[in-house]
Amino acid sequence: MELSETSKIGNPSSLHSPGSLSRNILENARKTIAKKLNARTTEIIFTSGGSEANNTVINIFRNSTILASRIEHPSVLKPTEKLGNPCIKIPVSKEGFIDKSFLKNKLETFLQENPKEKILISVMMANNEIGTLEPIKALSKTVEEYRNKGLKNLFLHTDATQAFGKINIDVKKLKIDYMTISAHKIGGPVGIGALFLRSGTPFAPLILGGSQENNRRAGTSNALLAEGFRSAVQYTIDIESEKLFKEKITPLKDFLAKNIKKQIPSSILLTPNKSLPNILSFSFPAAEGESTQLYLDLENIAVSTGSACASGDLEPSHVIMATHNDAEIAHNSVRFSLGLDTQKSDIDILLDKLPPIINRLQKISTIKTKDVK
Repeated sequence: MELSETSKIGNPSSLHSPGSLSRNILENARKTIAKKLNARTTEIIFTSGGSEANNTVINIFRNSTILASRIEHPSVLKPTEKLGNPCIKIPVSKEGFIDKSFLKNKLETFLQENPKEKILISVMMANNEIGTLEPIKALSKTVEEYRNKGLKNLFLHTDATQAFGKINIDVKKLKIDYMTISAHKIGGPVGIGALFLRSGTPFAPLILGGSQENNRRAGTSNALLAEGFRSAVQYTIDIESEKLFKEKITPLKDFLAKNIKKQIPSSILLTPNKSLPNILSFSFPAAEGESTQLYLDLENIAVSTGSACASGDLEPSHVIMATHNDAEIAHNSVRFSLGLDTQKSDIDILLDKLPPIINRLQKISTIKTKDVK
């Protein structure tokens, strides 16, 4: 769509020509996203982003049993804690993988005590901090197994916001019930996401009002954002982004991990082997993560930390606390995110700048460890 055409766009719910144009744009975007996921167009609901999509799913199961991994995004954990009855958090290993035995034991208990219980399992496809790829396909088989045993009201949600466009996702093969994606994670506009809702699964709208999105999400649909979303999705299809991430970015990530360990022996690798091709997380003892981030920023290198700062209170990453139960490891963590435009020269620059920064921070730190001289 050309920019000059935007003045012709109207309310998609209106019958006039500008409304018709907007409606066509919206449905073309829905069609492209459905094609990407191997879903039906009727199974795609546009939202304002991943957080709204996650909240929508949790809202469907308010006052029901909700099991969510301890490393879910806050937009899953916070509504789960408020609306789940009960809210059960699934433990994870040091690498971030869910405890399947814990989950199965809980399902066995529900099967014996209340087989008619309405239950939601929410496990993210890939963790946004450490990159762990959860066994979603195996999890969907577990769900199917327990449905056949008698838990007919058991459903599976996965937040695929971080994985979308980086690994192949086929909702039919995965046999999931609900899935969250977002446009800005694949280079699309901020402010739009989507929820995959498998046909026949329970649904209750989070936002009430008009009849937009087939009575599933009220509010005037934003055709411009939808077109941006469509364009970004089409781009991932055209360039086969998943293949590029695997063949180009994974070797760069492995090279970076190997050389960080070599140049900074005290560093702790937090990302497991089975992880996204573009995320690498390390903790550097006696080197506070935000300080590392600020020093790298001065070198025009953008990284993230495992710590979240809210209202001036520094809290350790709930993800790394769940995996390592160590506030120091969490506070000293740094996440490196690679993109399709990342080059070997970028990695070389990082490897040149990072070790002196960590060395400097460790020398001035009041915290000393046996691994830091």
